[in-house]
Parts: sequence; C-alpha cells; structure tokens
Amino acid sequence: MAGDPGLFGPRSVTWQMHADPMMWIAGVRALYLQALHPRAVAGVIQNSAAFQRNKSGRRDAWGRLMRTADFVGTLTYGTTEAAERAGAAVRRIHRRLSAADPATGEPFRIDDPDLLLWVHCAEVDSYLHVLRRSGFPLTDAQADAYLDEQRVSARLVGLDPDAVPGDRAALAAYFAAVRPGLALTPGARQVDAFLRRPPTPAPLVPARALVWHQVAQLAYGALPAHAHELYGRPAPPPAAVTRRLCAMGRILRAIPPALRWRLPPQHILRAVDRLGPGTRPAPYKPRRSAAILDGHKDMQGELRD
Repeated sequence: MAGDPGLFGPRSVTWQMHADPMMWIAGVRALYLQALHPRAVAGVIQNSAAFQRNKSGRRDAWGRLMRTADFVGTLTYGTTEAAERAGAAVRRIHRRLSAADPATGEPFRIDDPDLLLWVHCAEVDSYLHVLRRSGFPLTDAQADAYLDEQRVSARLVGLDPDAVPGDRAALAAYFAAVRPGLALTPGARQVDAFLRRPPTPAPLVPARALVWHQVAQLAYGALPAHAHELYGRPAPPPAAVTRRLCAMGRILRAIPPALRWRLPPQHILRAVDRLGPGTRPAPYKPRRSAAILDGHKDMQGELRD
C-alpha cells in the first residue's frame, strides 16, 4: 500500500462499514433521532440552509444531505490533511453559530459539547444499528472497535475523545442518561415533515414518492421504540422492519461497487486509486477478520486484508 491511508485506513472497521450503501438509510435514521433533542434540533432549524431560505427564497434541502455525506466520506477515505482540514472547517463554522432554546429563549452555542456529543452518538449508533440489522457482518467486538475508532471523528468536530462512548455498553449508558430530556418539539415536527417530503423540483416528485418514501419509511422504522412513541406515528413490527432492511441491503449491495462509487462525491474511488486495488472496502473483509478483532479489542478495529 502506497500513499497516505488517512485517519482510519483500509485495516479499520470504519473503512469497510462506511462504503456500504445502507449508510444512506442509516444517515436518515440519525437525523430522525437527532431531531428529538430540543436544543440540537433548534440549532439545526435556526441555522441550517435546509430550513432557512436563501436570498433567492429557496431552501437548500439536498445540499445539506450531500455536505454531510461529503464530510463523512472525507474523514473516512480522504488523506490525513484533507480530513483534518474538513474538521477544522466544521469547528470554525460551529464557533460562529448560536441559537435560542425553544422553551426558554436562552441563547446557546452550537459548539456546546453536550450538543456535539448527542449528534455524534446518534450518528454512530444509527450507522451501526442499520448496517448490522440489514445484514452487514460485524461481530460485537468489531462494533465496539468501530465506536472506539469514531472517537477520532468526534475529535475533529471539537469533542474530547476521552469523553465520547467508545463501546456499546458506554453508548447504551449515554442514551439511557439522555433519554428523559428528549421531546417532540415543533422543530422535531419540522424535521419529520422535511424527511417525509423533502422539497423537490417538480419533475422529480414522482421519484421522491417512489424512492425517497421507502428510504424515509425504513429509516423511521429502524428507530428505537421510544422514538416512535415521541413522534406519535406507528411503525411496523420490529421483525417486519428487520426483514425490510435485510431485503433493501441485499438489493443495494447487489449493485456493483464500481458503479455505486461513481456517484458523488467519489471518495472511495479516489482512496483506492491512491492506495491500490487491495484496499477496496468489502463486507466480507470484516467477517474474515472477526477472530482477529475478538482477541484484540484494543487494536482500534484494525482489519487485516
């Protein structure tokens, strides 16, 4: 392998997981979950281009989703310099932003560590939950290794890595502590409405009804039961959601990776070009290395090709 492997590299769980097409559904689940934190969603509603109209009177709905995908892709597959630069840019933006508490009107900073931690935990939990539930092969030890690796991503957005859950037990304890403060605020309702029917040019409305509806429905169904209770909308039985996630996973993973990876922002193709064909991410690589990780949890998820 030649070239800079970046912050994670081909031997990491992150490298293999983040190439999976079910990450798109996992990302939408993360948005649903994040919106149930009153201050976190207030920060998004009051600052995001997806909800605030620009000078032309338009909202940049899809731009926010693509920028998030670009950020995750840069951190995972970009060079070390590119990842650090992307993290610095996000921290710079967050330092300039503030919002008002929806209940008290009290101003707060977007880079509040408690808010950053909630966003991070909702993301990594959603990535792990959706991929594993849809059939991506990860052992419990590899899941813990992934959470440990993601402390690097947490650092890049401004968190102290030592204060971030690094395994499934710590993540579960975090959610148990935060859960009483979650609520369905007007902001969460806006996010729910946005995810169910995002603003779409008229010619693409049929595609939204056909494709996006399935994505949003699956992402919502994959939420924990307490999130369904807060949103007040029923979800299919858990077994039915699992079957649908597995079916969607089989369909999306059947699309040749070389074709999938040509979609923007093409981080994976550039990483493989930089490091060599042996670094191509694939679901079978974590499965093949399960025994290694089970015995070496503190190796931060390094996977042998």
